[in-house]
Parts: sequence; C-alpha cells; structure tokens
Amino acid sequence: FSPNGERVVTASGYKALIWDAATGALQTTLEGHTCAIVCCALSPDGKRVVTSSYDLTARLWDAETGALQETLKGHTGVVRSCAFSPDGARVVTASSDMTARLWSVAL
Repeated sequence: FSPNGERVVTASGYKALIWDAATGALQTTLEGHTCAIVCCALSPDGKRVVTSSYDLTARLWDAETGALQETLKGHTGVVRSCAFSPDGARVVTASSDMTARLWSVAL
C-alpha cells in the first residue's frame, strides 16, 4: 500500500501493477524485467516503486508514468527482497548470493 492508502502495488510474472485501492482499477503497469519479479514496494511518498527479480536486478520506477528510472545491478543471485528507507532516499536489496546492498536513489 502507498502511505496514504490510495494505491496498491502487486507483482505478477515479469511486471508489477499499481492499482487504485478503493476501486480496484488498474492505474499503471511497470514492465522491463526479463524474469519474474519476487518483491515490490511503494516509496514512502508513493511516487516511486522498487521491484526485485530473478533477473539479478532491482528496478526503480515512476509510479505515475510507469517509466523506468534506474536499474540496480550488482547482485550475482536472485534479488529476493527490496524496500525503501523511511525517507525514500535509499533502497535495500537482499539476494540469494548471500549479500544485502544499500543503494542511494534520491531524486
């Protein structure tokens, strides 16, 4: 859920979907991963989404337009989880390569 409860992000296959929480209407589709997405999260301000995938990357998206903002590369295994810091300036990822990484994603 977004912080204000208005949106929900889900992952299905190779894409993530942003929904209107009140109506269930699809708002935005995020496409670009080359393997299944395993985790997704909305930023604290609700303006960005982070996804992580079997394709060994995490990706940062604009929640309004669906535009890819950045691909976070460096893990050598599946990126199994991702989350924003409370201020939205960083993302943490954890991988089956037995590492966690902290990424600066401030706009």
